[in-house]
Amino acid sequence: MKFLAGLSLVLPLASAAAVTPLEKKITYDGFKAFRIATHNDAFSIKAKIANIAAIPFNLDNSEHLDVAIPAGDISKFEKLGLETTVLHEDLGADIAEEGTFAAYESNGDATIQALPDLSWFNSYHAFADHQQFIRDLQSNFPSNSELVNAGSSYGGRSLLGIHLWGSGGKGSKPAIYWHGTVHAREWITSMVVEYLTYQLIDGYQKNDATVKAILDKYDFYILPIVNPDGFAYTQTNDRLWRKNRQPRSGSTCIGTDINRNWPFNWQLPGGASTNPCSETYKGVAAGDTPEMVALKAYTDRLASGNGIKLFIDWHSYGQYILLPYGYDCSARASNHARQMTLAGNTATTIAQSYGTRFTYGPSCSTLYATTGSAPDYLTGAAGAEVAWTIELRPSGSAGGGFVLPAAQILPSAIEQWNGMKYLLANV
Repeated sequence: MKFLAGLSLVLPLASAAAVTPLEKKITYDGFKAFRIATHNDAFSIKAKIANIAAIPFNLDNSEHLDVAIPAGDISKFEKLGLETTVLHEDLGADIAEEGTFAAYESNGDATIQALPDLSWFNSYHAFADHQQFIRDLQSNFPSNSELVNAGSSYGGRSLLGIHLWGSGGKGSKPAIYWHGTVHAREWITSMVVEYLTYQLIDGYQKNDATVKAILDKYDFYILPIVNPDGFAYTQTNDRLWRKNRQPRSGSTCIGTDINRNWPFNWQLPGGASTNPCSETYKGVAAGDTPEMVALKAYTDRLASGNGIKLFIDWHSYGQYILLPYGYDCSARASNHARQMTLAGNTATTIAQSYGTRFTYGPSCSTLYATTGSAPDYLTGAAGAEVAWTIELRPSGSAGGGFVLPAAQILPSAIEQWNGMKYLLANV
C-alpha cells in the first residue's frame, strides 16, 4: 500500500524506517490505531496532527487516513475532534496475538505421500516454517512439481517457490505466475498464496475435474514470499516494516519498495518516492535491488518461454482487483474490456463465499498512481495477457488492517480460491 500523494508526515516515531538490525524489537504496546475520515481534505488533517507522534500505516485513498498513536499522545489526538473509527484498541496486543505462531511439524520424509495438515492455515508462521511448508508441498507432489529458486535477496535468503504442472510434462504450457509478500508486513498474502497452492495439489491428486483441467492447461510458477528479508524483519524487529532491507549509500534509512523498482516507466514522477526514508522509495536506478534482479530475470525467462497467461501480485489491504496501468491514469491494456469482464466476474465469485466485496478497475484511476510496479512491467514489457494486483482483506474500518487476525486467514483464502477457480477456467 502507499501513502497519499503529497501527504508527508514527518513524525517522531516514523523514524522506525531507519532502524538497524541491532535495534531492539518495536512492540507498539499501548498504541491505538484509528481511521480518520478526510473527506478529500488530507492536507487539513495533516496540519491538525502535525504535532502528534502518529505512525501512518495505510493511506490508500483520499477518503481516509489510518494512523497508530502511542499511548502518551492518544488523549491529545482525541481532543482534536476528528471523525475517527478505532482499528486497534491496543495495536501491540493485537500484534502479539497475531504473532503467536503454531508449531509446524514437517513429516520430513519425502516417501510419506501426505500433504501437510490444513491446520497450517489456523495461524501465522515463522519464515523458516514457510520455506519448509513449500518443501513439504513439493515432496508430496513429486511427479508434477519442483522447487524453484528465483534468486537471492540482499541478505542472501532464497526467493523460494514451487512450479506445478499437469499432463504433458513441465514447462510445456503457458504460465500462471503468482507473487506474495512483496511488502513485508502483508502477512496474509503468503498464507493465501500457500492455500491456493495447496488446493491445486490436493485437487489434482483427488482427480477434481476443475483442478485437473486447470493444471493440465497451464504451468504454475508460485513465489509466496518475494521479500524474504523484509518478511523476516517483521517477525524479529518491526511488524509494520514494508520495504526490503538493502542499505543505501548516503542515507541512514534502510530499504527499497520492490514494487516501485521494476524497470518499466520507473523514471516517471508521481508514482513513487526518491526519498530513501519513504515507504515507497523506488531506488537509485530501475531494477537496482537484488530481489528485482532475480525477479526480472525469472519473469523474462517465463515470458520468453511459453508466455505468461496470468500474473497476480497479492497484497493487503483494501479489497481491490487492480488492472493495468498504474503509471498513467489514462493508460489501458490493449485487452482492457476483457480484463474488466474477468475482474468483475472474479469479484462476484469472491463475494459468493462470505459477502466480501472487491472493487475493481485500472490501478491508477481506481486507487493511486504507481510507477515501477509489477503488473505494469508484466503487461508492458513481459507481455502477460492478464496482470493484476489483488489487495486482500480488510476494506472497512474493522478487520485489523495489516495485522489481520488469524481467524480471518481461512475465510480470506477460501474466497480467493473460489475466485481463482472462476478466473483460471475463463482467462
